[in-house]
Amino acid sequence: MNATLVTFVLYLLIMITIGIITYRMTNTLSDYVLGGRKLNSWVSAFSASASDFSGWLLIGLPGAAYAAGLGTWSLWIAVGLAIGAMINWQFVAKRLRIYTEYTNDSITLPQFFENRFRDNSHLLRVVSAAFILAFFLFYTASGLVAGAKLFQGTFEIDYHMALIVGAIIIVAYTFLGGFLAVSYTDFIQGALMSAALLFTSIYGLFKIGGFGELFNQLGSINTSLIDAFADTSYDQAGGVLWEAAGAIGAVGIISALAWGLGYFGQPHILARFMAIRSHKEVRKARLISVTLGLVIPLYGALIVGMLGIVSFNEPLGDPEQVFIQLVQFMYDPWVAGFLLAAVLAAIMSTVDSQLLVSSSALTEDFYRRYFRKEASQKELVWFGRMSVLIIAVIALILAWNESSSVLDLVSYAWAGFGATFGPAILFSLFWRKTSRNGAVAGILVGGLTVFLWPLTGSALYEMVPGFIFSSVAIVVFSLIGNGPSEEILKEYDKVAKVK
Repeated sequence: MNATLVTFVLYLLIMITIGIITYRMTNTLSDYVLGGRKLNSWVSAFSASASDFSGWLLIGLPGAAYAAGLGTWSLWIAVGLAIGAMINWQFVAKRLRIYTEYTNDSITLPQFFENRFRDNSHLLRVVSAAFILAFFLFYTASGLVAGAKLFQGTFEIDYHMALIVGAIIIVAYTFLGGFLAVSYTDFIQGALMSAALLFTSIYGLFKIGGFGELFNQLGSINTSLIDAFADTSYDQAGGVLWEAAGAIGAVGIISALAWGLGYFGQPHILARFMAIRSHKEVRKARLISVTLGLVIPLYGALIVGMLGIVSFNEPLGDPEQVFIQLVQFMYDPWVAGFLLAAVLAAIMSTVDSQLLVSSSALTEDFYRRYFRKEASQKELVWFGRMSVLIIAVIALILAWNESSSVLDLVSYAWAGFGATFGPAILFSLFWRKTSRNGAVAGILVGGLTVFLWPLTGSALYEMVPGFIFSSVAIVVFSLIGNGPSEEILKEYDKVAKVK
């Protein structure tokens, strides 16, 4: 049997086994959605990183670096993400963990907003849950596309068959074990992703003769590949191979750096902050996540993409296949199989989280709130599992187009969450005067801006105007309307004093 296939099968059996084990540990909706808030710092750290990066880290980002070297998206997006993630862990993680426990033990983001502002109309909850479902469909679709490209590039099977196989695998253990299955598998997957990118980049640099030789060879192809301020065109089908395309410009750099703003509003990452067993473990988790789970993978992905430029005799038709092709080119089939399993890990670790957060929105914020207020915990868990299946099928339909780009789908969903929820989270946690009307306005303005901004034809990433307009809306509507009640202000002050 093919060595790579054997490695894949063994890896998948381990993931399914974890799902079966955690199935027996999942008895309540809190267990299914947040794992009963029992995650230690190591699991929280790697789980947050793994659910964050997804298939774009090993497929989309190396593909961007392969197509453009240091220019365009690749370097600047990595810088923006590194800064955003560090700020998120430093300031948001601890405060959110404390606040969600104080606000009637909120287990979902919409529930937190409702409890934080005492919104008896439930408008905040409904609007938040609706945007979560809308943007997660695109995000989940990106993961399924990445999985299909992995199976297609590794085993040379039909794209649509690969899409179905990948979806079945991911849904299986998410369906069974919920948040605990997702978090413990993410711990393994996050470590595997970091190791794959670290070893591949170091081994590749060693074989080629180090950074100096890599940049010499890139420069000999086109100097724009080693210029962080230069754009590069790549179109293998059209015969355009690494041609200089002028300066990136301020709009391009700002758009790439703005990816860092997205961290403050990603529900699947914020869920890890809410699930850590104590706010006192956040500091340790931050150190682990930023060093091992963030910096190494991000810059390893850039190096892998650039190594691909100088390693292949024939340019790749699809730049997003660069990691998959490079490991098969560089390594023994058994080692390649292990490293390619990391791509599957990256994909699974995010899609499972997205399915789970979407499922929790349907279960907690729609089903129990409006249809079955007296539903038992067992009924809610099973409705959550059925929701996973429904959402996966819709995402599968969105991913059916074989020309779909992983990075494009992720870019849109990332902007959607960042602009919709990022400002609302930050103001809720750090501005005492934030009101319920301000939060509703901010969420609506941010989400709608992301939907409508592409119609303007502007090259500016929709995250930027969405985040700015949302922040302005929160401030304006909080100041002109009725301010927060005395009860809300006392709770805010109490949370702010927790050390």
